[in-house]
Amino acid sequence: MTSNPKCMRCHVSGRVQGVFYRASAQEQAESLSITGYAKNLRDRRVEVLACGNDHALQEFKSWLWRGPRHAEVTDVQCESVNPEPFPQSFITI
Repeated sequence: MTSNPKCMRCHVSGRVQGVFYRASAQEQAESLSITGYAKNLRDRRVEVLACGNDHALQEFKSWLWRGPRHAEVTDVQCESVNPEPFPQSFITI
């Protein structure tokens, strides 16, 4: 993690529940040294909080559009956030 990481909260729509999207997001995030979380929402979207350097976040956002093999992502909406407390790892909820 860089000394000045940024965070983004994304909502991913499409066929993203029941296809290992969260577990795959965790694996991808860890490979990019990104912290945060991925969780299912009741409206069938996945919410992702991702914190890391600019390059890693851009790479991760591109991955969010692809997702794992059986996902069918139709939309990814992200916004910059400043979470408190700052996440120290990436987890699935």
